[in-house]
Amino acid sequence: MAVTTDPTEGNGTATPPADRTAAGATRGRMGSEGTVLNVFSHGVLVLWALMVTLPLLWAVMSAFKTDREIFTSPWALPSGLHFGAWSRAWSQAHMGEYFLNSVVVVAGSLAGTMLLGSMAAYVLARFDFPGNRFVYFLFVGGMSFPVILALVPLFFVMKNMQLLDTYHGLILVYIAYSLPFTIFFLSGFFRTLPTSVAEAALIDGASHTRTFFQVMLPMAKPGLISVGIFNFLGQWNQYLLPTVLNVGDEDKKLLPQGLVALAVSQGYKGDWSGLFAGLVMAMLPVLAAYIVFQRQVQAGLTAGALK
Repeated sequence: MAVTTDPTEGNGTATPPADRTAAGATRGRMGSEGTVLNVFSHGVLVLWALMVTLPLLWAVMSAFKTDREIFTSPWALPSGLHFGAWSRAWSQAHMGEYFLNSVVVVAGSLAGTMLLGSMAAYVLARFDFPGNRFVYFLFVGGMSFPVILALVPLFFVMKNMQLLDTYHGLILVYIAYSLPFTIFFLSGFFRTLPTSVAEAALIDGASHTRTFFQVMLPMAKPGLISVGIFNFLGQWNQYLLPTVLNVGDEDKKLLPQGLVALAVSQGYKGDWSGLFAGLVMAMLPVLAAYIVFQRQVQAGLTAGALK
C-alpha cells in the first residue's frame, strides 16, 4: 500500500490516508459539536439577558409615564418625560428620608464589615495558632444559619440593650450578618498573596499592623472591592432585619421598608407612576455601583483561580 508523508508532521512520519481521513472526520465532528454547544450557550445567555433587562427597562419607562399611560399603553414608550412621579415619591412618600437612612446605615455597616472582616480573614489565613481552623469553620458555619431563626432572640437582645429603632443598633446587626461571608471570601484571597512581600516588610522593621494596612491590604484590593459590592447589595436590599428591628420610629425606616409601604398604599391612592419612580430610586445605587466597579469585581472573582 502506498503511503504519503503528512506535511504537518514535524518528524516526517508517514501516515496512511485512511488514518488521516479518520482523524479529519473526528476533528470535524468535534468542531460541529463545539459549534452547536457555542450556539446553545449564547442563546441561553441572550435569553437570560432579556429576562433581566426587559423588566428593568419597563420599570424605568413606567417611572416617566402618567398613571393613564401605564394602564392604556403599558409597553409603549412614554409620551414625554414626566418627573411629577419622582417628586411625589421623593417628598410625599418620604422616599428621600428613607433613602438617606439607608445611606447612613449601609455606609456605616459596610465600613465596619470591611474593616473587621479583612482583619479577621488576614489573621486566619496567614497565622497559625491553636483553634485557627475551629474559628474559621465557626464563621463558615454562620453562613449556613438562616437569619430568620435568630429574629426572635435577636429582637429581645436588641431590646434589652436599648438598640431598637437606632442607626447604630442596625449597623451592628448588619456587620454581624455580613461577617461570615466576608471572612470566608477574603481568607481564601489572602492565602493567594505572596508571603515574601510580607516577610520583607517585617525584616525592614514594619510591625504586623503596618504590614497589614500598608502592604497586604492594598494587594488585596480586587478581593476587597468584590466582597464590598456583594455586601453592599445584600445590605442595601435587606428587608427582614430592619422590619423587625425598626418597629416604632417611622423616621428611622429604610428604603426597602418605604417601598413596601408605598406598594401597600397603592390600593388606596393608585399612584402607580410614583411606585415605579420609588423602585427606580432604590435600584439606581446598585446599578451605579456595579457599573463603576465592574472590572474590579471580575478581577477579584478570578484572581484566586489565576494565581
